[in-house]
Amino acid sequence: MDTIHGPAPVLELSHITKRFGALTANDDISLTLGAGEVLALLGENGAGKSTLMAILFGHYVADGGHIRVHGRPLPPGHPRAALAAGIGMVHQHFALADNLSVLDNILLGTEPLWSPRSRRAAARDRLMAVSRQFGLVVDPDARVATLGVGERQRVEILKALYRGARILILDEPTAVLTPQESEALFGTLAQMVAQGLSIIFISHKLPEVLRVSHRIAVLRHGRLVAELDSRGATQADLASAMVGRSVQAGVRQPTARRGGLVCRLDQVHTAAGRDALRGASLDIASGEIVAVAGVSGNGQAALAGVLSGMVAITRGSVSLQGRPLPRQPAQLVAQGVARIPEDRHGTGVVGDLPVWENAVSEYLRQPGKALARWGLVKRAAARAKARTLCEDFDVRGGGPDAQARSLSGGNMQKLVLGRALGVSDTHTPRLIVAHQPTWGLDIGAVDYVQQRLLAARDAGAAVLLISDDLDEVMLMGDRIAVMHEGHLTPARDAGEWTRQSIGLAMAGAGAGT
Repeated sequence: MDTIHGPAPVLELSHITKRFGALTANDDISLTLGAGEVLALLGENGAGKSTLMAILFGHYVADGGHIRVHGRPLPPGHPRAALAAGIGMVHQHFALADNLSVLDNILLGTEPLWSPRSRRAAARDRLMAVSRQFGLVVDPDARVATLGVGERQRVEILKALYRGARILILDEPTAVLTPQESEALFGTLAQMVAQGLSIIFISHKLPEVLRVSHRIAVLRHGRLVAELDSRGATQADLASAMVGRSVQAGVRQPTARRGGLVCRLDQVHTAAGRDALRGASLDIASGEIVAVAGVSGNGQAALAGVLSGMVAITRGSVSLQGRPLPRQPAQLVAQGVARIPEDRHGTGVVGDLPVWENAVSEYLRQPGKALARWGLVKRAAARAKARTLCEDFDVRGGGPDAQARSLSGGNMQKLVLGRALGVSDTHTPRLIVAHQPTWGLDIGAVDYVQQRLLAARDAGAAVLLISDDLDEVMLMGDRIAVMHEGHLTPARDAGEWTRQSIGLAMAGAGAGT
């Protein structure tokens, strides 16, 4: 993109500092944003990005520093002042009312929905004008519940533009989009920049950061550690700035030996619902990773739930090593099924329990583990097992007695990973169900989790990887299947897919051939 900087910045953040008790979330950060510029904001989890944007949008008040918009001071702690100054924010998780129309969603908070017909007609005309101006095609009368993910994102962007936003903050804008929807978004951003809008682009996807931005600011441990011109930067430069050390870019490591069939789903259906399975079939063999791509909400949660004993099937069959899959989670664990759930906070750990109890929780009833007898936990043996797990999987954050909720996202995921892969002494898990195993993790933790899954595969485990991250799917999958509205395409060798064909299948266009 070509930037069209004006003579002065449209946004200035000067010496912003924010503390939460002993934690300094933002430490003397100064940034500027020009007219018609895309500034990418990068950083690991906990680097301070969210706090800085919350201060800019008025949700937090900084302990030090100030913000100026178009040369005028921005009153701190007032979201309405940020909106009035022309700042709009599109969150990763959309805030739309499904039961209302597009027009009603956009009018929410701007005027009463029961306003006279003439005012609604004027609002509709204005919405359509903004839509045409920025190439954001949308039906103002469509009910939001009927819209696809890409269309919902357009509505969120239109909400901000309708209110006069000239500075737009986009938080992980492509996280739930197909490749084709991402391309459409990039085209929209180019039109915005050409018309003088300024954009702060927050993403963990380094290739798209380099593609859409003019400058890149990198935060680490609350400090601004690098500002780079996108034209001369590389992915390696960005990764190193984020973590403070050299990071190798992901390289495909295909399986060396695909073994016998471990798990088979045959025309599996689950109870009706938006996220149900509708005749899903899939084979998973030992020594391979089968990666399932798709836009979230198309049946992935039901697929993981079936194989974890949490969701019942209504039709079809599931087998594990030629026998019917056990229905109870405890029986699945005993049969060598390991799970890495999507929500590590809600279902992966019990936050109020210490690390050591979480580490052994799934194995207390398993024979041969020597962790419980007559219903009583052998605390010394359980704590020793937990210490070994924390050492083997590099779980940091206070030791076995620390509350699980006190762990960072990366360390919490390592705890879940260690419980799934490392507690059992008798064998490598037969089947690993990894649902969004790297979601929300920083680049260092992502690499760690992925390497552990590859090591488990190479030791003979069958791995089902369910991920919304297309880069991860293409990097990790030996075979890839695509899920859309509860249906699965046949799993094909990764080399037979392209980003475009996967994207088409994610949108429901056949099998992506």
